[in-house]
Amino acid sequence: MSPIAIVTASDSGIGQEAAKELAENGYDVGITYHEDEAGAKETHAAVEEAGCRGEIRQLDLTNPDLPEAADVIDELADALGGLDVLVNNAGTGDPTGDFLELSYEEWRRVLDTNLDGAFLCAQKAARRMVDAGNGGRIINITSVHEHIPRTGASAYCASKGGLGLLTKVMAMELAPYGIRVNAIAPGEISTPMTGAEDTDPHTIERPNLPLGRPGHAREVAAWVVFLASEKASYATGASFVVDGGLMLMAAELSS
Repeated sequence: MSPIAIVTASDSGIGQEAAKELAENGYDVGITYHEDEAGAKETHAAVEEAGCRGEIRQLDLTNPDLPEAADVIDELADALGGLDVLVNNAGTGDPTGDFLELSYEEWRRVLDTNLDGAFLCAQKAARRMVDAGNGGRIINITSVHEHIPRTGASAYCASKGGLGLLTKVMAMELAPYGIRVNAIAPGEISTPMTGAEDTDPHTIERPNLPLGRPGHAREVAAWVVFLASEKASYATGASFVVDGGLMLMAAELSS
């Protein structure tokens, strides 16, 4: 039987590339989307082209009935016959404005999507993995702003920082069940969230980055596949920064 992964928000960007890469490595894949059903169907076609099974469900983490929305994880696991890997990728990166002007409603929207939604999906997945008794892997997609602040993004930074620390607590509590939990913290990646999905990142100049360009979603997906594999069997509770050297510039600017 093929291993089974669920990748939230796998209709485009990092999630779509992660789903494709997992399928290329033999995983049946549960696919979720918020609004872009066509993108989810494109991902599904790529999974099937790789010779694997795919299932699609809509997942709305902005839903006021948030706990019920996460039932999609159980639906996909039931449809595919189990769950070995969860990639918690769904989130919003919308700018929220200055701290002094930020409304509570906007703060709550970002936290609901990026932190509460990730918590609920991870909890659903972890409970299934514990019940199955075969271990598992949970991979939370955070952001470089899990680690460093960004002005005008207080809600986003708080949500990603919270998810980063939640990753560590989960890793400690779930280790006895053979479940490894890690985070991937991307920097600027050419995706719909950054408005550059169809642009080759090698053609975009970022002189302030050591690598001089944004990343491609495939470069993050490669880390997803690695952390899902037994090659990463001794890694848990870590955050793997994939940012083209962005965090290194903090040291450069302070010198």
